[in-house]
Amino acid sequence: MKSRFGNEWYVYIIRCSDTSLYTGITTDVERRFTEHANHNGKKEGVQKGAKYFRARSPEEIVYVEGGHTRSTASQREAAIKKLSRQEKLLLIHV
Repeated sequence: MKSRFGNEWYVYIIRCSDTSLYTGITTDVERRFTEHANHNGKKEGVQKGAKYFRARSPEEIVYVEGGHTRSTASQREAAIKKLSRQEKLLLIHV
């Protein structure tokens, strides 16, 4: 079993089918995007994707920020979620 200690954590933003922006954290951005995209798929009765994607589909990963611990990634995620939509768009350079 691989130890979680020392894994790099990422903060990511996904543009959704309704043009909203979803922010999350993970150690594997591509895997997490796939889990969100397959939100209806369940593994052993466990929903893998975020509830947010029940009403919309993830379209594209538009921002990734690495180099975090789980703690700093959570703090950064919270800070990004507090930003206005316009500030988020500036962050992702759209």
